[in-house]
Amino acid sequence: MQTIDSHPIRFGELAGPLVHGSLFFDWELISTQEITDALGHRFQDIVAADGIPYAPVVASTSVHRYPTFEDTVSVETVPVDVGDSSVELVYEMTDGDGEAVATGRITHVTIAPEGGALDLPDATREAFADRLVDRDPAVGPDAPRMKADGAGGEDGAAAETGDALPTFSASFPIRSPHIEGSELAYFEEYPSFADAALEAFLEDAGTSRAALSGARQPFRLADWRWEFTSPVPVESTLRVESDVRAVDDRAVRIEHTLLSDDTPSIEGVTEYGCFDRSGERVPFEADALEPFRSA
Repeated sequence: MQTIDSHPIRFGELAGPLVHGSLFFDWELISTQEITDALGHRFQDIVAADGIPYAPVVASTSVHRYPTFEDTVSVETVPVDVGDSSVELVYEMTDGDGEAVATGRITHVTIAPEGGALDLPDATREAFADRLVDRDPAVGPDAPRMKADGAGGEDGAAAETGDALPTFSASFPIRSPHIEGSELAYFEEYPSFADAALEAFLEDAGTSRAALSGARQPFRLADWRWEFTSPVPVESTLRVESDVRAVDDRAVRIEHTLLSDDTPSIEGVTEYGCFDRSGERVPFEADALEPFRSA
C-alpha cells in the first residue's frame, strides 16, 4: 500500500542541508496509521478507548540516502507477518526517481489500558493476512551492506571496539511538546533525545557536531534496531545511557538504554554515519572521531 505519496521536503523538516533523522520514524508512524485506517482499525478509535495504537515492539531501519531540498519521499508499506496481537510491517521509502531512501521494519502491538497486548480484531487480522508479502529486507546495524566509498580497508581508519571506548548519559524531562495523543513520549522524539546526548558528549570533549559539519554531515542516524519494553509517560524523566561499542571511519556504533524514571523502556543499537550535503554516505574524517578515541 502506498502510504505516503510524493511528499515534498519542506524547510521545517531540515536539520542543516539534510532532513532531520527523526523524520524516518515520523514517516513510519504516519504510514502505520494510513494502512491500519484503511483496514478499519483506526488510531482515533483505539485512543478513544484509552489504548495505545500499534506501539512498536522491535523497530529496525537502515538509511540509504538522506533526502534534502528538491526531494520528494514516497513510502510503500506492506505486512510481512501477522499474529493474534501483532503485525510486522516493512516500509520502503523512495525518492522521486524511485531510488531507495530508507528501509524499515517494525513489529507492532496495541496496548490495552490496563497493560498487555490486545488481540487484533478478527477482520483486521484477516485483512493483514490476505495482504501478506514475501519480503525480507536486511535492515538495522547488523545487516550486511556495501561500505561507504573509501571507508575501511587499508586507507580507512582502523576500527576500535571494546570497553575502552567512552560511555555517557543525559536526562530529559518529558513535557507536553514531546508527547503524543496517548500522553506518552512521541515515537520520533526518542532519536532526538539520543542525538542530544551525543551532542552533549561531543561538547564535553571540546568539539561540536556543528563545528565538524560542512561539506560532510557527521553523526547522522544510519542504522538502528531498538526494542521497546514499556512506554515513557508525560512528566517522567527519561535518561539516555550511551555505551560506545565500535568506532571506524564508516560508523560509530552505540548501545542505547533509555530509562523512564530509572525503569528501562527502550534498549537497542544505533549506528551513526557521515553523509555529504547531497545525502550520500561517505567516510568520517579523522577529527570527527577523535573525541571517541581520546575519551
